[in-house]
Order: sequence, then C-alpha cells, then structure tokens
Amino acid sequence: MKILILGGTRFLGRFLTESALKRGHEVTLFNRGKENPELFPEIEKLIGDRGGDLSALEDGEWDAVIDTCGFVPRVVRESAKLLAERARHYIFISSASVYDELESPGIDEHHPVGQLALSEAEDMTTGMTNPPNNEYYGELKFLCEQEVERQFPGRSLIIRPGLIVGPYDFTGRFSYWVNRVAKGGAVLAPGRKDKHIQFIDVRDLAEWIIRMIEQQNNGVFNAAGPESALTMESFLVECKRALNSNAEFLWLDEAFLLENEVGYWMELPLWIPDSEQMEGFLSLDIDKALKAGLAFRPLAETIRDTRDWELGQKARERKAGLDNDKERTVLEKWKSRKANT
Repeated sequence: MKILILGGTRFLGRFLTESALKRGHEVTLFNRGKENPELFPEIEKLIGDRGGDLSALEDGEWDAVIDTCGFVPRVVRESAKLLAERARHYIFISSASVYDELESPGIDEHHPVGQLALSEAEDMTTGMTNPPNNEYYGELKFLCEQEVERQFPGRSLIIRPGLIVGPYDFTGRFSYWVNRVAKGGAVLAPGRKDKHIQFIDVRDLAEWIIRMIEQQNNGVFNAAGPESALTMESFLVECKRALNSNAEFLWLDEAFLLENEVGYWMELPLWIPDSEQMEGFLSLDIDKALKAGLAFRPLAETIRDTRDWELGQKARERKAGLDNDKERTVLEKWKSRKANT
C-alpha cells in the first residue's frame, strides 16, 4: 500500500512510519522537515506546512493518509479536502479527551463528547495550527473528526487513544514514574492503591493502526490498555520488579496532596483525584478495539524499554513530574503528621 503520513517523525508518527515500512508499505512523509529530519532517509519526504503551504500535496495518490498532528478544525479540513479525491482512506489520530461527562468508568465510542460551535472554534484558532491552550483540546479534536468524516464519508478511521507511552515520549508523564522508581528510596505514591489507570505503548498502538489500515477498517475506536484492569499499585509494583528497584511506596491520601498543592496529571502523572469525578477518563471501554485485533506487549517490556531510552537522553527540562525537593518536603510533612497522630 501507498501510505501518506502527515507528521511521521515524532513519537507516534515515528513508530507508524517504522511499522508501515516493516510491513512492506511504501511511505511518504509530509511535514516541515524540522523534527528529526535525519530519520528515514530512504523514503520520500514532502516539505510543507499544514498552516499555509500544502503545495507539496497537490500531486500524488495514496491508499491511505494518516493524520497524526491535526488539532485545529480548519487546518484538518484543508488537508482532508485537498486529498479527498486522491486518497482512499483517511485515518485521524484523535484523543479520548473528546469525551464529556467523565464521572463513570466504561466510556465507549457512543459516549457524549464535549461540544464547541465550529464558528467559535474558527474565531479561537484564526491564524493558528495548534490549539491556543488545553482548555478546549478535546472539543477541537472532535470538530477535527467531523471535518475528516465530511471529506471522507464512509472511508475514515478515527482513533481515540488514552495516554500514549513508551520510548521517545516527549511528555514525560509515564517516564516520570519509570525514572522515579528506578531511583529507589521513599517514593510518593498518590491516592487510592486500587485506582484504575490506563495507557498504551506507542508501538502497540502504531502496529495495530497499520493492521487496521491494511484491513480498510472504518469508524471510531477507543485505544487504551492494558486488556485487563490495571491499578496504580500494580503498576508501581511492576515498575519496581521490572527495574530491580529498592523503592518503598508511601501512599498519601488525596486530601493531603491537595492541601499541599500537589498538582494532578502533569505534576503527579496518572493521578486524578476522586474529587475531580473523572473516573471514566482512565477506564475507557476498549472492547471494540480488542475485537479488531488490538494487542499489548508485557508491561515490563514497556517499562524497561522506556527506562533504557531515558538513560540515553541528555539532561532536559521536564514537562511532567514532581520536583525532587517538593516530593521530599511533602513526604516529610506527611511523616510528621503521621508521627503526631
């Protein structure tokens, strides 16, 4: 198959490209040529900018287009419209953030989504190729889905992943826990031990998407993992085992964490307080994807491979994770409180 990937050199796009090439497909990349331009020297690369210069896409035909980087409805509309007559299949990487009413677990593909008027989105994103902030990320993603379906009716595949993790993860959310457990010692563990969490290895996601394209599957699919329920405690214990760590987990209740201004999700990844009533966000229903062949490698493999990749990285500013000094201070306060009760 001839596959065009919009993006293709960063995280999920990188592994989509690798997976497609391994399975013998002919891949073309379209991007600005700024992110990891040295990758995949053997394939065709079209240079342009989704925000204004699509001229490199005016010629050519493809069996499938994978859109890894669409956030603004207008931008997605322009690329989809340009390719509608020259591509058979459009695959859009959306997000589980499209869902609204997150109080209960088991959110499936028919669950209500966040709504934003297209006119409001157009006003908000005029002149932009990325959303102005995270406040309307999910609503904008859903509008992008609709733009794809308008241009490719009956021949679009919409993937709604949860948290994507693994090597080359630039967000650092999963990596925070891998690195922190590997360091060992007293580790601040958040909230309830039995809190359900979800994430998906980027390689599992990429390989499944390529198989879905080969089968010409259409429709909307949640994509998260693992197959069976995973708790925060079982995840941290597996990190400790896989990394041969001496970490000791000290479980702090959410009231204490919030009292001490510990932020959830980004500052303390994978933790969302019960008080936020978002149980559904990390407990998606993935039955549809499982029936379509989504499969998962062992969690220990994801943990170790992420750690190996991190060890090869230069020191850099982290976008996620609790500062070492702050963790130490909060743990000292918690120990002091426990000693006085």
